[in-house]
Amino acid sequence: MAKPAKSSRGKSRGRSGNVSKLYAALDLGTNNCRLLIAEPTRAGGLRIVDSYSQIVTLGEGLAASGQLSEQAMGRAIEALRKCSDKVKKHRPVQTRFIATQACRQAANGKSFLNEVNRKVGLRMETITPKEEAKYALMGSLDLVDPSYDFALVIDIGGGSTELSWIDAKAAIARGVKGCAIRPPILGWASFPVGVVTLNEAFTDRETGWYPRMVEHVAELMRANDAATRFGPLFRAGRGQLIGNSGTVTSLVGVHMKLDRYIRSVVDGAWLAREEALATRQRLHDATPEERAKEGCLTGGRSELMLPGLAILDAIWQTWPADRLRVGDRGLREGILLSMMHGAKAGGQKPNQKQRGQRGRGQLPPKPPSSEGAAA
Repeated sequence: MAKPAKSSRGKSRGRSGNVSKLYAALDLGTNNCRLLIAEPTRAGGLRIVDSYSQIVTLGEGLAASGQLSEQAMGRAIEALRKCSDKVKKHRPVQTRFIATQACRQAANGKSFLNEVNRKVGLRMETITPKEEAKYALMGSLDLVDPSYDFALVIDIGGGSTELSWIDAKAAIARGVKGCAIRPPILGWASFPVGVVTLNEAFTDRETGWYPRMVEHVAELMRANDAATRFGPLFRAGRGQLIGNSGTVTSLVGVHMKLDRYIRSVVDGAWLAREEALATRQRLHDATPEERAKEGCLTGGRSELMLPGLAILDAIWQTWPADRLRVGDRGLREGILLSMMHGAKAGGQKPNQKQRGQRGRGQLPPKPPSSEGAAA
């Protein structure tokens, strides 16, 4: 997949001379509301036409109450209105609007999405953790290094963390179109911890609170079959880590000591384990005020950075690797590429409602061979 690039599009024309078809993907998560509008490139990738991102903390207080709060829903609806305005400006657009963990978990998640449809006019669907894993992979295909047998794609969200283990060589061989139809996922898992939920669960900030967060997450991960199935393969140096969440991209920006976040500098970078540990320790030892002054941790991100790093530390301990590849892309890019290449999630039409799934993940019945098991 070609890296998403900014378009200078007024009315961009394709090979046939017709105006290029536009696609829009909206991802409403536990912490962020993100929109991406893009057009396909001749090389099979995508070119960004317009975008929007806003922290809305939709899942604030959800773990304690089981409900989306009025304040959080109000923030999300305001952000969704802005997304709707952008989509209308670029019509005609083929769209897919999805919600993830907060709306899956909340007792009033479905009624909230109905309210979004009534007030904003956006018809949204709640996707399953397995679909999240697929789209995270689709958005990260060009980051896969075929010198490894396996890759672990990491998506740390606000309310959950999705992991997918893939056959690296099959991913490269199939390409974007092949992976859209048949993603080479060997196993996937969804863990009910994200930057928002972990932050709310560990509020004391007493000495040792960070190691306690890491151990809490690591315990969940060790209980999953993926720890025993894939852990030894990564410890043998056969696995690559790919991180495409805000936690990972922000960590790299801080490591690079950027005065402001620059996507073109961060996207595609490699981060060594030693570099990650040193930067994490610097952020851990800083005061909240010092973290907030970091150029890549603006807009409230500094408050959730350490919980995100605790999740990343737990992953890195369970499936170790010398370094991690970083991608500033995620579900939106994966959804866009799937739409562009005609893949329908679960064999259903994009606007068809998907049933939520709370499973802990699916794994192959036997450990993959040295060549990797095709998905």
